[in-house]
Amino acid sequence: MKKQKRSILLSFLKSGRSILGALPLIFGVVLLMGLLKAYIPTASIKNVFRGNVLIDTFIGALAGSIFAGHSSASYILGGELFKNGISLSAILAFLIAWDTIGFTHIPLEISYFGKKFTLTRNLLCFVFSILVAVFATLTLDML
Repeated sequence: MKKQKRSILLSFLKSGRSILGALPLIFGVVLLMGLLKAYIPTASIKNVFRGNVLIDTFIGALAGSIFAGHSSASYILGGELFKNGISLSAILAFLIAWDTIGFTHIPLEISYFGKKFTLTRNLLCFVFSILVAVFATLTLDML
């Protein structure tokens, strides 16, 4: 029993040191995201969409990848985009990419999981955000 408690304590301490070591990088990521959101307001994103469903879906996935953040904020942005006439597939791709991809998080993710895994995961998430958005929109259109 004592051996188990000791290993749990050592694991806890190791995890704590790892988190403390990552704090500067996490702070940098949060700062970069804040700067991006401050200089590129939501209203200017509307001007990027062209009206072509496939191109808009790609742009939505790309925008969601760049402006990664908390999911609750993405729903608000998605609602505003919908009110401004952006296609549903573009908004869905944006929401999915927002939650699954984050270009600003890549350095942190590489430091923990490695370059190959990080790039593969982000590329797959990007592709699937587009595919899921298109299929969901097609399904809704059939209903």
